[in-house]
Amino acid sequence: MKAFLHKVAVCLAAGSIVFTTLPSANAALPFFSTEKEAVPSLAPMIEKTSPAVVSIAVEGTQVTRQQIPEAFKRFFGTPDQQVNERPFRGMGSGVIIDAKKGYVVTNNHVVENADEITVKLIDGREFAAKKLGADEQSDVALLQIDAKELTEIPLADSDKLRVGDFAVAIGNPFGLGQTVTSGIVSALGRSGINRSGLEDFIQTDAAINRGNSGGALVNLNGELIGINTAIFGPNGGNVGIGFAIPSNMMKGLIDQIVEFGEVRRGLLGIQGGNVDAKLAEAMRSPSNKGAFINEVVPDSAADKAGLKSGDIITSINGNDLHSFDELRAKVATMGAGAEVKLTIVREGKRQDVDVVLGDAGMPVAEAKDLHPAFEGSELNNGQDLAGNEGVVVTAVQARSPAARIGLKSDDVIVGLNRQRVSNIADLRRLVEESKDNVMALNIKRGSSTIYVVIRQ
Repeated sequence: MKAFLHKVAVCLAAGSIVFTTLPSANAALPFFSTEKEAVPSLAPMIEKTSPAVVSIAVEGTQVTRQQIPEAFKRFFGTPDQQVNERPFRGMGSGVIIDAKKGYVVTNNHVVENADEITVKLIDGREFAAKKLGADEQSDVALLQIDAKELTEIPLADSDKLRVGDFAVAIGNPFGLGQTVTSGIVSALGRSGINRSGLEDFIQTDAAINRGNSGGALVNLNGELIGINTAIFGPNGGNVGIGFAIPSNMMKGLIDQIVEFGEVRRGLLGIQGGNVDAKLAEAMRSPSNKGAFINEVVPDSAADKAGLKSGDIITSINGNDLHSFDELRAKVATMGAGAEVKLTIVREGKRQDVDVVLGDAGMPVAEAKDLHPAFEGSELNNGQDLAGNEGVVVTAVQARSPAARIGLKSDDVIVGLNRQRVSNIADLRRLVEESKDNVMALNIKRGSSTIYVVIRQ
């Protein structure tokens, strides 16, 4: 198995297709009637569903920054960084989830860094799309188009999926146009594909190829089960191992983007790992799966709910957990303030615990996406000493771009270019709208008001 994995490549950039399962155990193949006989066919379902799956074309400029050695800066007076720009084009897929509002879901990696996004419907119509928000760690993005007579896909409850359920993938592989493939759900709760991301993938043996990223994974009722996002395959080719983001996970993220303009990631406040047979035996747990708690962070949501080190979390909201990574993904994508019911095993006995999730804020890994100058900072929604809402700088890495522009821990960003900033969504919007080469951050530092200048 290890030798095989060494030969395998994880493909995210161009796209993938994945398939999922039937929501009910007794679901049967649909039949298409002819005058002579009735034969199994997916055609009736595909005819209703395919108009909701779109092709996405993107154009943009990839910007890379290379740090200049100190010797060159000292002797030649060069800037700190060398900036290189390279134009790019790309293709992918998307799914219409709200026909009235024109909402289209796709993968973040399909539209990341895109200056122009064009959505093409199956009937040939094309529309310029606006990106309303995205989440890099879960690889989800929400677009909006201004169009009439759209078709949307209803959402299924992906928590009810089972291994062996049938599923159908619809997307735009290699830019060829809409293509349909089918398969079964091979596994659930897959993680470990991209350690820096949030993963709770549906695995399928359906044929997945480049360009299917962001496409629909549906059941035989034509309901959306997942969003295709990644594949395992030598040299990027299909070998029957593909992954999709579950529809429930996608919906939780999209709801946050619609309401807040950003993802307000939930935080439980624990450290831990997976449960195996030996650990389950040692902790007298009846289940060999779940999330083991090594440490509970003081004053966190977990601490306030009464969770303790040594507890084993076996389910969340009534759904069994396979791993700690699955718990991490589910909690993070439910959003801050969400009410969650956990089932735990403590000293061999099961009990339910109600938790209200905290706010994880914006981690260091994501702050740079606002603007390169924020790289190395950790941002969170909060308040200054006077109770005014703003963006709190909770941490700054030494010698990072954020430290070089003058940001410090406990700074509260309350404005940008003389416009009010109440939260991270405001800050992101104002940075994106800024056309000037210089941006001035209005910061509350203790009882003082200062400005930090960013030169683009």
